[in-house]
Amino acid sequence: MPTTPTQPAPAATPPPAKPLTIYVLTGLSGAGKSQALKIFEDSGFFCMDNFPPSLLPKFTQLCQETQGKIQRIALTIDIRGRAFLEHLFDAMDAVKAGGATLRILYLEASDDVLVRRFSESRRKHPLNSGGPIMEDIRFERETLGEIRDRADYILNTSDFTAKDLHEEIRKIIEHESAARLMSLIFISFGFKYGIPLDCDMVFDVRFLPNPFYVPELKTFSGLDPRVYRFVLESELGAEFSLKLKHFIDYLIPQFLQEPKSRVQIGIGCTGGKHRSVAFAEYLYREIKHPLVENSRRHRDLDVR
Repeated sequence: MPTTPTQPAPAATPPPAKPLTIYVLTGLSGAGKSQALKIFEDSGFFCMDNFPPSLLPKFTQLCQETQGKIQRIALTIDIRGRAFLEHLFDAMDAVKAGGATLRILYLEASDDVLVRRFSESRRKHPLNSGGPIMEDIRFERETLGEIRDRADYILNTSDFTAKDLHEEIRKIIEHESAARLMSLIFISFGFKYGIPLDCDMVFDVRFLPNPFYVPELKTFSGLDPRVYRFVLESELGAEFSLKLKHFIDYLIPQFLQEPKSRVQIGIGCTGGKHRSVAFAEYLYREIKHPLVENSRRHRDLDVR
């Protein structure tokens, strides 16, 4: 009886590779892009510095052909490659059309901070036009304006320590890796040290009773339960806290419709130690929404 040839078993179909996640790190020279790239590298990203934008679609294709061996990428694209910047938006659109997730992280700082950083490091500005460094900074800011407008995340590093930068980037990475939530950040600060430049909105609580003038509370911060109660349980504090909470509760669905992935709300008092800290803590604890992830940062709490 003739035997039927045994048919080879069909080759197992490999599971589809996860889509690439690409972060384009850009922004002003001296704002911390090199440090940011190192943080991404330490977090397991494949990283490249000063990447030519026109090569982005081909590079993405090559990474997709690795069958998942390269899934997370961080690239710096900035003023150093200005001859190629005109191709940036077309390249990014092509990458997104190919199924990759692409996010723009834009780093900036105030002019005086940038000047100080270049002076301290004794490095030249990449433009190095031969004129005052302020002219190079202003030209760079103008040149990158459209990129900033399209950024998914903007970090103003003027007041950041290395730890602050690491923490903010960690939050961004974790936020993107999880289900898409809106990140709501409450920042307490002191007006005497300047308003945070990267806040979407700012509220002034200097009209509230000030624990600074209460001897037994003066040396404590708004993190202390006694100071917290003094601020929030005062007549003005109790009334304003409810009104502000209701206002932010109203705004959250509006932000989600845009959709906004990150909203920073500044709460300011005179020195950034008592009232603003207590109010930022209150909002951090009380604002609740299933699609919102809260965090807070007390910018001036340790300023002497």
